[in-house]
Amino acid sequence: MESASLSSKMREYIYVEMSHGVKVSNLAQEVAKELGEDETFCRQIAVAGLLHDIGKLWVMKHMNEAGSEETLTIERMKIVRMHPTHSCDMLMAEGYPAGITQAVYYHHENVDGTGYPENLRGDKIPWMARILRICDVYCALTTDRSYRRAFERFAAMEIMIDEVEDYDMRCFLAFQRVIHNEAGEKLRSLCTVISPLQKEHLPLFVKEAEAL
Repeated sequence: MESASLSSKMREYIYVEMSHGVKVSNLAQEVAKELGEDETFCRQIAVAGLLHDIGKLWVMKHMNEAGSEETLTIERMKIVRMHPTHSCDMLMAEGYPAGITQAVYYHHENVDGTGYPENLRGDKIPWMARILRICDVYCALTTDRSYRRAFERFAAMEIMIDEVEDYDMRCFLAFQRVIHNEAGEKLRSLCTVISPLQKEHLPLFVKEAEAL
Protein backbone atom coordinates (compact mmCIF):
# COMPACT_ATOMS: atom_id res chain seq x y z
CA MET A 1 0.00 0.00 0.00
CA GLU A 2 3.04 2.29 0.15
CA SER A 3 3.69 4.93 -2.52
CA ALA A 4 6.75 7.16 -2.62
CA SER A 5 4.80 9.83 -4.52
CA LEU A 6 2.35 10.43 -1.66
CA SER A 7 3.00 12.70 1.31
CA SER A 8 3.18 11.22 4.78
CA LYS A 9 -0.01 13.08 5.66
CA MET A 10 -1.86 11.54 2.72
CA ARG A 11 -0.52 8.07 3.53
CA GLU A 12 -1.77 8.46 7.09
CA TYR A 13 -5.16 9.61 5.83
CA ILE A 14 -5.37 6.63 3.46
CA TYR A 15 -4.69 4.29 6.38
CA VAL A 16 -7.46 5.91 8.43
CA GLU A 17 -9.97 5.62 5.61
CA MET A 18 -8.98 2.04 4.79
CA SER A 19 -9.33 1.05 8.46
CA HIS A 20 -12.78 2.62 8.66
CA GLY A 21 -13.75 0.95 5.39
CA VAL A 22 -12.74 -2.48 6.68
CA LYS A 23 -14.84 -2.00 9.82
CA VAL A 24 -17.91 -0.88 7.89
CA SER A 25 -17.43 -3.66 5.35
CA ASN A 26 -17.25 -6.40 7.98
CA LEU A 27 -20.19 -5.10 9.98
CA ALA A 28 -22.34 -4.53 6.88
CA GLN A 29 -21.77 -8.12 5.77
CA GLU A 30 -22.95 -9.40 9.15
CA VAL A 31 -26.05 -7.21 9.08
CA ALA A 32 -26.82 -8.30 5.51
CA LYS A 33 -26.54 -11.95 6.56
CA GLU A 34 -28.83 -11.27 9.52
CA LEU A 35 -31.33 -9.83 7.05
CA GLY A 36 -31.17 -13.01 4.98
CA GLU A 37 -29.43 -11.53 1.94
CA ASP A 38 -27.75 -13.87 -0.54
CA GLU A 39 -24.02 -14.31 -1.14
CA THR A 40 -23.92 -11.94 -4.12
CA PHE A 41 -25.51 -9.15 -2.10
CA CYS A 42 -23.19 -9.78 0.84
CA ARG A 43 -20.12 -9.61 -1.39
CA GLN A 44 -21.33 -6.38 -2.99
CA ILE A 45 -22.07 -4.70 0.33
CA ALA A 46 -18.63 -5.80 1.57
CA VAL A 47 -17.04 -3.91 -1.33
CA ALA A 48 -19.38 -0.93 -0.97
CA GLY A 49 -18.61 -0.73 2.75
CA LEU A 50 -14.89 -0.88 2.12
CA LEU A 51 -14.88 1.89 -0.50
CA HIS A 52 -17.82 4.07 0.58
CA ASP A 53 -15.61 6.95 1.76
CA ILE A 54 -12.88 6.76 -0.88
CA GLY A 55 -14.03 10.17 -2.12
CA LYS A 56 -12.73 11.67 1.12
CA LEU A 57 -9.27 11.49 -0.45
CA TRP A 58 -10.48 14.21 -2.82
CA VAL A 59 -11.94 16.07 0.17
CA MET A 60 -8.62 16.08 2.00
CA LYS A 61 -6.80 17.45 -1.03
CA HIS A 62 -9.29 20.29 -1.45
CA MET A 63 -9.80 21.20 2.20
CA ASN A 64 -6.61 23.24 2.31
CA GLU A 65 -7.76 25.17 -0.73
CA ALA A 66 -10.92 26.17 1.17
CA GLY A 67 -8.92 28.16 3.72
CA SER A 68 -9.00 27.98 7.49
CA GLU A 69 -11.73 26.07 9.27
CA GLU A 70 -12.67 29.12 11.32
CA THR A 71 -13.29 31.45 8.39
CA LEU A 72 -14.79 29.03 5.87
CA THR A 73 -16.80 26.57 7.92
CA ILE A 74 -19.73 26.54 5.48
CA GLU A 75 -17.44 26.19 2.48
CA ARG A 76 -15.58 23.32 4.11
CA MET A 77 -18.84 21.57 5.00
CA LYS A 78 -19.92 21.81 1.37
CA ILE A 79 -16.67 20.12 0.37
CA VAL A 80 -17.11 17.34 2.93
CA ARG A 81 -20.64 16.70 1.69
CA MET A 82 -19.33 16.17 -1.82
CA HIS A 83 -17.50 12.98 -0.83
CA PRO A 84 -20.34 10.56 -1.73
CA THR A 85 -20.42 12.04 -5.23
CA HIS A 86 -16.67 11.70 -5.65
CA SER A 87 -16.69 8.19 -4.18
CA CYS A 88 -19.39 7.18 -6.66
CA ASP A 89 -17.59 8.82 -9.60
CA MET A 90 -14.33 7.06 -8.76
CA LEU A 91 -16.03 3.66 -8.58
CA MET A 92 -18.04 4.22 -11.76
CA ALA A 93 -14.82 5.10 -13.58
CA GLU A 94 -13.34 1.81 -12.36
CA GLY A 95 -16.32 -0.15 -13.67
CA TYR A 96 -17.95 -1.13 -10.38
CA PRO A 97 -21.56 -2.36 -10.74
CA ALA A 98 -24.51 -0.06 -10.15
CA GLY A 99 -25.54 -1.81 -6.95
CA ILE A 100 -22.25 -0.81 -5.35
CA THR A 101 -21.99 2.70 -6.79
CA GLN A 102 -25.56 3.59 -5.82
CA ALA A 103 -25.09 2.29 -2.28
CA VAL A 104 -21.95 4.41 -1.97
CA TYR A 105 -23.63 7.50 -3.42
CA TYR A 106 -26.62 7.33 -1.08
CA HIS A 107 -24.96 6.12 2.13
CA HIS A 108 -25.58 9.46 3.91
CA GLU A 109 -29.32 9.52 3.18
CA ASN A 110 -31.72 9.28 6.14
CA VAL A 111 -35.11 7.62 5.86
CA ASP A 112 -36.79 10.78 7.22
CA GLY A 113 -35.38 12.82 4.33
CA THR A 114 -32.79 14.77 6.33
CA GLY A 115 -29.72 13.21 4.72
CA TYR A 116 -27.67 14.07 1.65
CA PRO A 117 -26.88 14.34 -1.26
CA GLU A 118 -30.48 14.02 -2.56
CA ASN A 119 -32.64 14.22 0.60
CA LEU A 120 -34.31 10.94 -0.30
CA ARG A 121 -36.88 9.34 1.98
CA GLY A 122 -37.73 5.78 2.98
CA ASP A 123 -37.89 3.22 0.21
CA LYS A 124 -36.49 5.67 -2.33
CA ILE A 125 -33.08 5.08 -0.72
CA PRO A 126 -31.42 1.93 -2.10
CA TRP A 127 -31.64 -0.99 0.32
CA MET A 128 -27.87 -1.49 0.45
CA ALA A 129 -27.36 2.20 1.25
CA ARG A 130 -29.79 1.96 4.17
CA ILE A 131 -27.68 -0.81 5.68
CA LEU A 132 -24.43 1.09 5.07
CA ARG A 133 -25.83 4.21 6.71
CA ILE A 134 -26.26 2.42 10.03
CA CYS A 135 -22.93 0.59 9.91
CA ASP A 136 -21.05 3.75 8.95
CA VAL A 137 -22.47 5.68 11.91
CA TYR A 138 -21.75 2.91 14.41
CA CYS A 139 -18.17 2.42 13.22
CA ALA A 140 -17.53 6.17 13.34
CA LEU A 141 -18.88 6.42 16.90
CA THR A 142 -16.79 3.49 18.13
CA THR A 143 -13.53 4.84 16.68
CA ASP A 144 -11.20 7.38 18.32
CA ARG A 145 -11.29 10.85 16.76
CA SER A 146 -8.93 13.78 17.23
CA TYR A 147 -11.65 15.58 19.23
CA ARG A 148 -13.03 12.66 21.28
CA ARG A 149 -12.43 9.12 22.44
CA ALA A 150 -14.32 6.20 20.94
CA PHE A 151 -17.68 5.40 22.48
CA GLU A 152 -18.15 1.96 24.03
CA ARG A 153 -20.54 -0.13 21.96
CA PHE A 154 -23.60 0.22 24.18
CA ALA A 155 -23.06 3.98 24.54
CA ALA A 156 -22.87 4.19 20.76
CA MET A 157 -26.10 2.20 20.52
CA GLU A 158 -27.83 4.65 22.88
CA ILE A 159 -26.75 7.59 20.72
CA MET A 160 -28.09 5.85 17.64
CA ILE A 161 -31.39 5.00 19.34
CA ASP A 162 -31.83 8.72 20.06
CA GLU A 163 -31.51 9.30 16.29
CA VAL A 164 -33.43 6.19 15.20
CA GLU A 165 -35.72 8.21 12.90
CA ASP A 166 -32.71 8.47 10.57
CA TYR A 167 -32.59 4.72 9.98
CA ASP A 168 -34.60 2.02 8.27
CA MET A 169 -36.17 0.14 11.18
CA ARG A 170 -35.78 -3.33 9.69
CA CYS A 171 -32.08 -2.68 9.10
CA PHE A 172 -31.65 -1.13 12.53
CA LEU A 173 -33.20 -4.08 14.33
CA ALA A 174 -30.96 -6.50 12.41
CA PHE A 175 -27.97 -4.32 13.28
CA GLN A 176 -28.95 -4.39 16.97
CA ARG A 177 -29.16 -8.17 16.91
CA VAL A 178 -25.67 -8.39 15.40
CA ILE A 179 -24.17 -6.03 17.98
CA HIS A 180 -25.85 -7.75 20.93
CA ASN A 181 -25.10 -11.28 19.70
CA GLU A 182 -21.47 -10.76 18.68
CA ALA A 183 -19.59 -10.40 21.96
CA GLY A 184 -15.95 -10.07 22.93
CA GLU A 185 -13.35 -11.22 20.43
CA LYS A 186 -15.87 -11.87 17.66
CA LEU A 187 -17.09 -8.28 17.76
CA ARG A 188 -13.54 -6.93 17.86
CA SER A 189 -12.64 -9.11 14.88
CA LEU A 190 -15.27 -7.29 12.84
CA CYS A 191 -13.03 -4.24 13.18
CA THR A 192 -9.74 -5.90 12.31
CA VAL A 193 -10.06 -8.91 10.01
CA ILE A 194 -9.20 -8.19 6.37
CA SER A 195 -10.66 -10.72 3.95
CA PRO A 196 -9.22 -11.75 0.56
CA LEU A 197 -12.09 -9.85 -1.08
CA GLN A 198 -11.14 -6.67 0.77
CA LYS A 199 -7.45 -7.11 -0.07
CA GLU A 200 -8.41 -7.26 -3.73
CA HIS A 201 -9.99 -3.78 -3.60
CA LEU A 202 -7.85 -1.93 -1.01
CA PRO A 203 -5.17 -0.86 -3.55
CA LEU A 204 -7.76 1.45 -5.12
CA PHE A 205 -7.21 3.90 -2.25
CA VAL A 206 -3.58 4.43 -3.26
CA LYS A 207 -4.41 4.49 -6.96
CA GLU A 208 -7.03 7.20 -6.51
CA ALA A 209 -4.82 9.24 -4.17
CA GLU A 210 -2.00 9.19 -6.71
CA ALA A 211 -4.40 10.34 -9.43
CA LEU A 212 -5.54 13.44 -7.54
